[in-house]
Amino acid sequence: MTSASSARTFDVRHVQLARAAFAALAAVMITFSPDHSAQVGMSVFSGFAIATGLVLLLSVWLVHPAGRRWPAASLGGVTLVAGMAGGLMPLRTVTGFFSVVIAWALVSGVLELIAGWRAMRGPRARREIAPGVADVRPVVDPGPRSDARDGVVVGAVGVLLGIALALVPAGYALTYRVEEAGMTGTLTGIIIAVGIFGVYAAIVAVYLGIAGFSPRKEAEVVTEAPASAPADQKDPA
Repeated sequence: MTSASSARTFDVRHVQLARAAFAALAAVMITFSPDHSAQVGMSVFSGFAIATGLVLLLSVWLVHPAGRRWPAASLGGVTLVAGMAGGLMPLRTVTGFFSVVIAWALVSGVLELIAGWRAMRGPRARREIAPGVADVRPVVDPGPRSDARDGVVVGAVGVLLGIALALVPAGYALTYRVEEAGMTGTLTGIIIAVGIFGVYAAIVAVYLGIAGFSPRKEAEVVTEAPASAPADQKDPA
């Protein structure tokens, strides 16, 4: 039984901390920006998604062992494509922001949710490839349960982001006036949507930041000896 991360410089906690840093940067930019237009919101989302996607894709080779790479690869690919789409000027509109961010949130959230749920089930039992013949390939531990739980939580938050944005009317506009300040303004659907994305980024930043600094049990790769052949198939010599 050998440690999966003993020969690796980077591990899951580094990916979590990098994702937390980019999410925190996006949350700060949205929080302290007086402009919550579609152009600003899409610019922040595009930078966040491209950076996060690159981190996830790099982790495919630098962090995850063979057999546990599909979640990072698929999630990184979807996130990178969404970020690149957000960088296109024709999509930096109200409709473009809602379409791109909702689609990304639902797809990436479901992917991360499924990956985390499968990892929480533990390693698959060794199967038989033929009657009486066991599969001799190594059984790969899907990783620590804490990392799987983190994936489930972040995936669920992503799905909630997509649902919340889908419930916001894109054409919503409410004019208000603050009598004490003599100020009039308009609350629009895009302002609400960009704010919701900022809240999502803040939640992910805090959660993954805590997860990245939390101690966890290292994943292991189980390398069992091949099953012995049945007695009637042994060489008589």
